[in-house]
Amino acid sequence: MKTKLFAAVAALALAGCAGTQPTLGGGSTVATGSAGGATAANASTQLEKCERPLGTLSVVEDRSMPWFQQLSQYKLGSTTPVLRMMIQQSNCFVVVERGAAMDHMMGERALEKSGEMRANSNYGKGQIAAADYTMSPTITFSQKGTSGVGGALGGFGLIGSVAGVVAGNMKTNEASTMLLMIDNRSGVQLAAAEGSAKNTDFGMFGAMFGGGAAGGAGGYTNTPEGKILVAAFMDSYNNVVRAVRNYKQQEVAGGLGTGGALGVQGGTTAASQQPVAAQSQVPAPKAKAKKK
Repeated sequence: MKTKLFAAVAALALAGCAGTQPTLGGGSTVATGSAGGATAANASTQLEKCERPLGTLSVVEDRSMPWFQQLSQYKLGSTTPVLRMMIQQSNCFVVVERGAAMDHMMGERALEKSGEMRANSNYGKGQIAAADYTMSPTITFSQKGTSGVGGALGGFGLIGSVAGVVAGNMKTNEASTMLLMIDNRSGVQLAAAEGSAKNTDFGMFGAMFGGGAAGGAGGYTNTPEGKILVAAFMDSYNNVVRAVRNYKQQEVAGGLGTGGALGVQGGTTAASQQPVAAQSQVPAPKAKAKKK
């Protein structure tokens, strides 16, 4: 009896040694596949998609932020490649280069200008597409342990010790991400969206056999932390897409960036020149008429 129970626990642990798949809105997902122009192959079915692009977009990380430095602890690199693939697969924006490859682009133009390139290289001016929008990512990391397995199986001798290893190494990994979308011409924030994901990571074999689910070189496709972040960013991006589908521009009395509706004593804006009693106030939402 004990042998059968031990085998059952070991089989369960083997099945879960890499942890459960990250959950996105209750389902599992990892950004996969490829993108080529407006077409995508093997993209996640949970990724929001658009019939036509809404404009050009660049992805820019603030690498001075603590979250970016923390990525190295999980053997993870830049989030930009994953985000750019998801964005192109969605066909909601055309991605333009504004990262390290931009230096190589400009280097090619410098070579053309030097006269070293062939005459028909066609690197003349006026060909680089402008970025209408910039998307900026942020990450919040979190890990916390769970318990309860050991108590249920603790009375079965050897199985109790195995269950203790499982219980002691089973963790719920969580990540929360944020994406901000900025209009490059005005500097106005157009959209902001939070996303999150979590999974359960079984680290049993790190203790029993000297291995580890998140060992090796690591990455966004083969570590629990990487998969969590991909799922969280997909959740964030889906929320951005839903927001811009229903986009309605914000309007300020007198014009955007001309002083606003809140006056300051001694100021030079139109609102500041009005008498205090006449200064514009933010109107309260109109109450909906009660149904009779």
